[in-house]
Amino acid sequence: MILEHQPSPAMHERFRGDHPIVVEGLVNRFGDFTVHEDLSLTVDRGEILGVVGGSGSGKSVLMRSIIGLQKPAAGEIEVFGRSIADADLDEEIGLRSRWGVLFQGGALFSTLTVGENIEVPLKQFYPEIGGRLRREIARYKVMLSGLPDDAVNKYPAELSGGMRKRAGLARALALDPELLFLDEPTAGLDPIGAAKFDRLTRELKQTLGLTVFLITHDLDTLYEICDRVAVLADRRVIAVGTIPELLETDHPWIDEYFNGPRGRAARASMERDRK
Repeated sequence: MILEHQPSPAMHERFRGDHPIVVEGLVNRFGDFTVHEDLSLTVDRGEILGVVGGSGSGKSVLMRSIIGLQKPAAGEIEVFGRSIADADLDEEIGLRSRWGVLFQGGALFSTLTVGENIEVPLKQFYPEIGGRLRREIARYKVMLSGLPDDAVNKYPAELSGGMRKRAGLARALALDPELLFLDEPTAGLDPIGAAKFDRLTRELKQTLGLTVFLITHDLDTLYEICDRVAVLADRRVIAVGTIPELLETDHPWIDEYFNGPRGRAARASMERDRK
């Protein structure tokens, strides 16, 4: 069940080819503390871009800036060719209807069932849709996320951690987005659950034609499903590329991250799976 979006022509005036996200010269500060300084990043249409960095490097702050929840001190962010800072209310609503977000922990409303959580963005962006159709859409999104059908009537507290992640994903998919933002989607999951979530992400990307902005520290996820990886360090994106390309760089953080014990283990596991 696919909802049709009719973005205004203005949204396409400055669209930069196959780059639904373009960030240039981004600066983010909290008081005297600078998180990002002259950060630039371009996301390709249809890719899964993994975003990695050390604790405090500002991965989530970058995502929040892109989706308009964090106002930068300087710089420009364009999504679908439209400046987030310059968008008027109607344009902002149109843009927000074209992306979905899975925050850490799912960020579900605890007093609403899974189905009711999925209906929230439908009510916000498509108030003309009747209750019966909203419920049908919610059930479809539950199925799409890999949850059992009866999960639609359960509350978040009745779900396991992995199921809550999938419920959050189902809500993120409610409006049939073109862009999907995932913030540490496999954090807290056991290896089997994390691998299943990775496979689901890849399948959804291929089936729905999504562009995925994926914040993670999970090396298995990076090797398994990411087309490219952006590395945040020194308050900016220091490198973007495939993992083999990143392994050719000489930055100490990249070397320690990908060539440390866990990086070597993830690479060895991937090589075994390909044989």
